[in-house]
Amino acid sequence: MSKDIIESNWTLAKEKIKQHWNKLTDDEIEQINGKYEELSGHIQKTYRYGKKRVEKEIAEFIKKNKLQ
Repeated sequence: MSKDIIESNWTLAKEKIKQHWNKLTDDEIEQINGKYEELSGHIQKTYRYGKKRVEKEIAEFIKKNKLQ
């Protein structure tokens, strides 16, 4: 499940998240702290994406970056 993968791989994932969604600030990344719902919410707010699009992008991000 995407939610668990982000949290369990946070140290590795946060730099890649910062590169992939480069409009997210360092403060936002720290606030997210591995929480899927926080990540999803910040992406939705910053990029003005709908929830389904964000869920799809996060799933693709996890697959692309081989996070497990």
